[in-house]
Amino acid sequence: MIPNYSGSLRYFGRIKNGTTPASGEAEYWDGDVRWATPEDLGKLVGDRIALTKRQVTEKAVIENNLNILPVGSVLISTRAPIGHMAITAEPMTFNQGCRGIIPNERVDGAFLYYLLKSRVPELNAVANGTTFVELSRDELAAIQVSFPPLKTQRRIAQFLDEKTARIDGLIEKKRALLDRLAEKRQALITQAVTKGLNPDAPMKPSGIDWLGNIPAHWEVLPVKRVSKLESGHTPDKKIDAYWDDCQIPWVSLNDTAVLRASDYISDTTFKINELGLANSSARLLPARAVVFTRDATIGESAITTRPMAVSQHIIAWLCHEDRVIPEYLLFTIYGMTGELLRLTNGSTIGTIGLGDVKSIRMALPPIVEQRDIVSEIVYAKNKIDEVTEKAKQSIQRLHEYRSAVITAAVTGQIGGLQ
Repeated sequence: MIPNYSGSLRYFGRIKNGTTPASGEAEYWDGDVRWATPEDLGKLVGDRIALTKRQVTEKAVIENNLNILPVGSVLISTRAPIGHMAITAEPMTFNQGCRGIIPNERVDGAFLYYLLKSRVPELNAVANGTTFVELSRDELAAIQVSFPPLKTQRRIAQFLDEKTARIDGLIEKKRALLDRLAEKRQALITQAVTKGLNPDAPMKPSGIDWLGNIPAHWEVLPVKRVSKLESGHTPDKKIDAYWDDCQIPWVSLNDTAVLRASDYISDTTFKINELGLANSSARLLPARAVVFTRDATIGESAITTRPMAVSQHIIAWLCHEDRVIPEYLLFTIYGMTGELLRLTNGSTIGTIGLGDVKSIRMALPPIVEQRDIVSEIVYAKNKIDEVTEKAKQSIQRLHEYRSAVITAAVTGQIGGLQ
């Protein structure tokens, strides 16, 4: 493509900064003026933004001199994460985590959107910051861009609207499949740890809502009766000696993603040393402890594969393996997601108090039956996980294809669009 116009972005549109009106000023909020944030852009499905989570009043716009983007402008998040963006389908203002670009008469807003979409890695590369990374107004304005004639821009944008809509449709179908697979996975685990494997087994009321009826020969009892409850601690971070040459794995909320993704945890994000362990209320727990998060994201669980300590945000159960297999307890935790959420309390972050943890009850079959249930869950779960992984890989490939199509189109590599 031979560009018709080239130069810094500042020559092709007005770049506007965002603002947040005073949160304590009631007359500024819940009005009719849309007020976009990076959160709105990050959760957006598609490329047009018409609705925002919050709105401000005309009074807020006037007294805070808020910038209003007209329809067809480009809105981009410029603080981590940098590069979420959309085309405005309605007039709106925005906060300081975004910048707005109002294209001039030589530029089509949709084409500019796709052009900047293809440049997200570059936008991240030029961003600066010490406290947090941010793409400044000047840095954004200095990005070098090239535009074909306006008619060509519109032709390319229309092509990409149609092409990306088809790709997005395929991605949404794959995501819907992931949701169904997750529901199926959850259902099979809950069914197995509450009803067992024999559909003809005599049943009895458990007396617990989330368990419902259970096999008549199973017990219902507090988890603490068949395992030892442990929690942990964080060594004083102000004392450097507690954090030098650390070798002891220490499970914390920083390991939530690992706990969510796997049934076992073999390593941790942070470690502590012997001195830190000795001078805190944490202790080294044996392998095969069942650990789970009791703060923030509740109930993310795994079994430790080697001795580890835990932070105060993590619960650990040391199973009496003559009564309960760690894997069976782990799957029971998976199955009681709703019950854990019910026990959650706290306003800033969700949390389960130790008193509530001690009250958690489970349905317990004999050890031989536990082993059978664990084997069946592992087999069925692995089958589902295989399909899940293939769907995730397919989504990744579709995203890569989408990006490649956009880049090819806005740089003139697709014939028939010039």
